[in-house]
Amino acid sequence: MTLSFSPKQLIGQTIRPLVASSIDGIAFYGDRLLAIDGREGYLLQIEMLNQQTTILNSHHWSEFVGASGLAVIDNTLWFTVRDSIYFCSLIEGDLTPQLFTKLPYSVEGVTVYQSVVYVSSQKRGYIFVLSRETGKEITRFYAPGIGVENLTIRGEELWVTDTIEQTVYCLDRATGEINYSVITPFESPTGLAFYYDPKTEKELLYVSYTFLEPSIRDNPNAEPQHELLYSQKTLIHPLYFQYYPEQKFSLSNGFLIELTYVEELAPLDVVSLKNVEWRIALPVETHRQKIKYIEAVGLPFTEEIQDGQKIAVFKFETLTNQERYIFGWKAILEVWGIKYKITPRDCEKLPPLSTEFAERYLVDNDDLAMDTEIIRRAAVEAIGTETNLLRKVYSIRNYVYDRLSYGIKPHIDTPDVALKRGVGSCGEYLGILLALSRLNKIACRTVGRYKCPHFTFTKGVPLEPDYNHVWMEFYIPGFGWVPMESNPDDIFEGGPYPSRFFMGLAWYHAEMAKEIPFERLINEGSPIAKTIVSIGDLAINHVKFTILEELQPPEKF
Repeated sequence: MTLSFSPKQLIGQTIRPLVASSIDGIAFYGDRLLAIDGREGYLLQIEMLNQQTTILNSHHWSEFVGASGLAVIDNTLWFTVRDSIYFCSLIEGDLTPQLFTKLPYSVEGVTVYQSVVYVSSQKRGYIFVLSRETGKEITRFYAPGIGVENLTIRGEELWVTDTIEQTVYCLDRATGEINYSVITPFESPTGLAFYYDPKTEKELLYVSYTFLEPSIRDNPNAEPQHELLYSQKTLIHPLYFQYYPEQKFSLSNGFLIELTYVEELAPLDVVSLKNVEWRIALPVETHRQKIKYIEAVGLPFTEEIQDGQKIAVFKFETLTNQERYIFGWKAILEVWGIKYKITPRDCEKLPPLSTEFAERYLVDNDDLAMDTEIIRRAAVEAIGTETNLLRKVYSIRNYVYDRLSYGIKPHIDTPDVALKRGVGSCGEYLGILLALSRLNKIACRTVGRYKCPHFTFTKGVPLEPDYNHVWMEFYIPGFGWVPMESNPDDIFEGGPYPSRFFMGLAWYHAEMAKEIPFERLINEGSPIAKTIVSIGDLAINHVKFTILEELQPPEKF
């Protein structure tokens, strides 16, 4: 069997294998892209230009069922099946697997470098380094994540994907220490490989993904006729990334998006107000979000600065239930995935928190119930004897995850009520995180407001988020603010919990309000109390995201 492949290719395009029901590892063999489908037992060769797919192991597919990991070195293919490591020759074309070694634990990822073999084991939580001659263990590293991990080598770097962490890690090949990590644009990365382009003399990292995709199926035999269907999808996509060591963070695949926020004035009850200011926060500029353009929609607004953040102010001489308006703003944003690399060692000798920050970010200024017994007791229990700021925040997060389960409610209760109930929305998770952090002298604030739907290949089509969302930023003196998600990492009862959004955010987070209310009504210079009229009773909000194009992060920040 010959391994033919056309070198004509569009570098950087998304590859969707035609027959793969699962991708459990990828590798480049010259200009050939190889992928393993462990579910079906197929070793696939995929042309990057036209995505033509060939099954290379037509006579040995059954021996590849359950296979994962993929590496090619010295014309030899390596992969794993359960607790065994196999190899086979790519030159002879026979592709009969030969056993390299059998281990006392299950393994998934594999890569080879000179005289050593690296294998990852989710069950054991390690990356094992084995002798290529004897198969015996030389050393081991802690696995950087908690999911199924896959491996590849680039020079002195060991690169690792993690399905649960939605992350690619760059490790020191000799020590296993994390150099930095990168958030992937899609969930469940299952394999990775570097492609060297001789024309540009650059390397491009490709990452494979396997995930369930929901869709609406038209079933004429069912009543109702439309039903929800989940199907397994696979794709291979370039991971664009840059690491900025001086700023201690990485950026990954970005997207240019159009975000529109509009209120439709449609009061539910009789209302008559005069001299009203309707204030809506505008998107903010951060390390991972840049504003390219912004304009008014429906009615003009004036721009004001509140606590350092831009606010769109719409003014009404009168506002009654007989009037109808639409008003808001439209923004063009660049958004990226971001992941900070800050360690507990970096937080050992921090400067003291300033008096200004303490007075602003350590107080109960948002119904945080910080004076209640249950919250004060939880603040002590959450950190135990820990003194390091970063470990404190991590311990508080895990403490809250241990005691809450996610559930959407029509209103947000105070942290004492939510903690006692044991079920909370993202806002209630956030309230408890804020209260426990502030009681432990950790400055923190609320961030939000929406997530763009993750349909990255639906470009140019307006998308609506299902609900709003809030998360947290905590302050590291001497460095600055870093993000932490409120609840999305609470995915296992009792843990362990992934750390993908601990000091990291995916590209689809849209930041529109930091510590200030996203939307407020001002009448005659004073906020209008909700007991008089609420924004929800006055208007219907319309939020639209449109993904325009994919972006690569800048080389310099």
